[in-house]
Amino acid sequence: MYKLASISVLAFAGLASAQNVIDVQVGSTADAPGGIFQFIPNNITASKNDIVRFRFSGAPGNHSVTQSSLAKPCDNLANGFDSGWVLIPTAAAANPAPEWNLTITDDTKPLWFYCKQTQPAPHCGAGMVGAINANATAMTTFQNNAKGNTSPGQAVGALVGQGASASAPPGPLNNGASAFGIPSATAASGSGGSDSGAAPGPTTTGGSDNSGASTLYISGLAALFAAVMGITLA
Repeated sequence: MYKLASISVLAFAGLASAQNVIDVQVGSTADAPGGIFQFIPNNITASKNDIVRFRFSGAPGNHSVTQSSLAKPCDNLANGFDSGWVLIPTAAAANPAPEWNLTITDDTKPLWFYCKQTQPAPHCGAGMVGAINANATAMTTFQNNAKGNTSPGQAVGALVGQGASASAPPGPLNNGASAFGIPSATAASGSGGSDSGAAPGPTTTGGSDNSGASTLYISGLAALFAAVMGITLA
């Protein structure tokens, strides 16, 4: 029995190590090439089971990673993934930078995303959009469709989206960093709307929302470990 357990753990470790991790910076600084409102890089190539690690390192910044579509770059995609808003008030809050890991579940078509923050001006309309597995022509169309948008969709999405999913909210949140509008595992009914209301302000924190998402994350890990070990959870 112990031998079987050891083999199972080694198999799980091998699966985890095989995953490729791709970093994307969320937000930048005013004096950086391209300015504050950008994802760096803004178009990446990823395979199924790869992890896209979004790092909220732009300081100061208040951004989201929200799934959209080619035709409507600044509108929430129904049943799409969403990180919620992450506030980085100072450079210290980005040390270490909060991270959000998105696992690719379908690499056969492009995935599109944007920042839904509206302050001090709509970030999406200013060019803060990104893509996964988009060709150059489609990416140019996507960027052009986003230009000048003044009312980006504000609905809260989900951790699990179309073609990609996350199992936990962004973290860690240290040194004044905070998160709010943290989504649940699945989107609430009515997602995909385009309410243009501004995101909650810096005084709003995501403490209670994070606790629920963290419980989901821990439960998910327990279930995955049990499946690998051949254990049935009551």
